[in-house]
Amino acid sequence: MPSAPKTQKDAASPSRKGDFDAVRNDIASILDQPDYDDGSIGPVLVRLAWHASGTYCAETKTGGSNGAGMRYEAEGGDPANAGLEHARRFLEPVKEKHPWITYADLWTLAGVVAIKEMGGPDCKWKPGRTDFVDDSKCPPRGRLPDGAQAAEHLRFIFYRMGFNDQEIVALAGAHSLGRCHSDRSGWEGPWSVTPTKFSTQYYKMLTKFKWEEKKWEGPRQFRNEDLGEELMMLPTDMALIEDEKFIPWVKKYAEDRDAFYKDFADVFSKLIELGVERTDDYESAPTFSKAEGDKKEQEAKSKI
Repeated sequence: MPSAPKTQKDAASPSRKGDFDAVRNDIASILDQPDYDDGSIGPVLVRLAWHASGTYCAETKTGGSNGAGMRYEAEGGDPANAGLEHARRFLEPVKEKHPWITYADLWTLAGVVAIKEMGGPDCKWKPGRTDFVDDSKCPPRGRLPDGAQAAEHLRFIFYRMGFNDQEIVALAGAHSLGRCHSDRSGWEGPWSVTPTKFSTQYYKMLTKFKWEEKKWEGPRQFRNEDLGEELMMLPTDMALIEDEKFIPWVKKYAEDRDAFYKDFADVFSKLIELGVERTDDYESAPTFSKAEGDKKEQEAKSKI
């Protein structure tokens, strides 16, 4: 685990008002990593932002993207977060270059940047998160989804955060990215043939192909080779087409890319806002998006 912040003042303060567009550009510049997985760290950065945020409990107002608790064993050592130490290490050079930004802001911004750079929608992001001084505020383990479970487990996990059935299915579309690793989660393989490209392929695969249970010594998962390579789905993925309230949304997103991109952008932005309590000056801070950053860059160039 990275070492804890040196002073309480530094840890408990939000990111100073620095150049967030520069941070965004530096994150984008490190996404291509030929020696990691499928040549990109984009998917694992999305997972980092996701897991840093998905511990929120609406009833107790604990957990969420504030705090960057994965720096501590109490949260970072959760088996559900296995492998995310790689994502955090990849972002350390960006943190060293921009020490004014908190880890909590950096991790969530990295997820937003990765989604956009991999062809996904422009998710809104706002700074102002703080980092925990110690592990006393880390949420209890067991709040993140367990891929071995079924529909009611998904509802238990996501309803606790304040999401509905449509939002559950929209967030699941992030499984168009990345792959599982047997030495981390126990499962093995990618969900799609383009694991570094954000797309609707996850939903198309669920609705158009037949999935059979994989015969192996690992945990229960499903397989399909119709596209020439073995792809996989988890029990929670299969739950989306087995549940009568989930499957209409799966079918909608399989056929309507624009609807999926819009809904995913909305729900991912909602996810990374969970549990964020900003100081007064940051409540009025602007919300950043890739499109807004590009616009500012063009305006600056036009003045040269």
